[in-house]
Amino acid sequence: MSTTLAWQGTTGGVPLQCVEIPRREPRRDDITVRIDFCGVCHSDLHALQGATPHMSDSGGLVPGHEFTGTVVSVGSAVTRFAAGDGVAVGTLVDSCGECAMCVVGQENFCHLGPLSTYGGTDPVDGSVTKGGYSREYVLREKFAYHLPEALDPAAAAPLMCAGVTMWEPLRALGVGPGSRVAIAGLGGLGHLGVKLAAALGAEVTVLSRTAGKAEDALALGAEGLLLTTDEDQVRRARGRFDLVLDTVSADHALSPLLGVLALDGTLCVVGNPLMTGPRLLELTSGRKRLTSSGTGGTKGTAEMLAFCARHGITADAEVLPSSRVTEALNRLGSGDVRYRFVLDLSDLDQKNA
Repeated sequence: MSTTLAWQGTTGGVPLQCVEIPRREPRRDDITVRIDFCGVCHSDLHALQGATPHMSDSGGLVPGHEFTGTVVSVGSAVTRFAAGDGVAVGTLVDSCGECAMCVVGQENFCHLGPLSTYGGTDPVDGSVTKGGYSREYVLREKFAYHLPEALDPAAAAPLMCAGVTMWEPLRALGVGPGSRVAIAGLGGLGHLGVKLAAALGAEVTVLSRTAGKAEDALALGAEGLLLTTDEDQVRRARGRFDLVLDTVSADHALSPLLGVLALDGTLCVVGNPLMTGPRLLELTSGRKRLTSSGTGGTKGTAEMLAFCARHGITADAEVLPSSRVTEALNRLGSGDVRYRFVLDLSDLDQKNA
C-alpha cells in the first residue's frame, strides 16, 4: 500500500493538518492520478462541520471531490487512459454498475448507493475513501474523464461538482432557446449555472439579496439581476420563470422562489437539499414542481465536459496553494469568494522533499 500527503480534518471542523495517508493498492481497472488542482466545495465545509452524517471520518476526513490532474500509472485492464493523460475526477468513484440507474449512466442515483470520492466505504476492501485535498488518488477508470485540452486545468476542476450539479437539471428539464431561467444565488454553483444556461440559449436572470452582483451577473451571461429584497421587483416578476435553480447554501424561505414560477414551472433546489420544504399547498397554484438533483452520472458528466470545451466554460476561480486550505474554508464560510476556490496541490511536493 502506498501513501500520499493530504490535508485532513475531522467532523469537528477546521483547521486541517498536513498528514500522510494510505492509498489502496491499484486494481486491474484502476488508474493512479497525481492531483494538480482541487476545487473547494461548500459540501466540503458541510462535511467538516458534521452536517453530512452519511459520510465517515474514520481515521480523519480528507475532503475534495472536484479535481484535475495527470495519470501516472494504469492497471493491466485499463483501456481508456495512459500515463501522462490529463484527467478530471468528480464526486463519485464507483457504483454497483448493475441497477437501473447505473445502466443508463446515472450512477449518482445508484440503488445501492454510489461510492463517494471521500467519506465513503469501498465495497471491495472496506476502506474509507479520502478525497482530493491530496497529491495522489486511485480510482476505477470508468469514473475518470479525459480533460479537454481546451480547458484550463485549475478553472476546470470545479466543473466536476459545481458544473455538473447545474448541468444535469438544466438538461433534464429541457432548457434551451426560449426558456426563462432564474438562478438564485451567485456563488460557486450559481455563476456556473448562469454560464451554462446562457450557453444553452436560455434567457437568464440572477436572483440575489444584494444589488452589488448586478455587473457580475451581466458579465457571466445573465440578462439582468432581480433584487429579492425589493418587494416591487418581486411582485412584478410573479409567474415569470419556467425554472428557478436554487443554489443558496444557507437555510432560506422557498416561498418567494415559488412565487416567481410560471404555470408548470419548476423549482430545483441544489444548494441546500437538507432544508425543510414548503407547504405542499404552495405548489398547487400554477401546478408548480419542487425537485432537486445531486451531482451527475458518467453520461451527463462526459456531456458537460464536452459542452464546456466547445463553449469555453470554466469556473471563475481563485487559485491558492494548498497550504492555505484553512483560509479558503473560512473565507468560503463567510461568503468571501468569487466564485470558487481551487487548491494548487503542487506545494505538497515541497513538504515531501
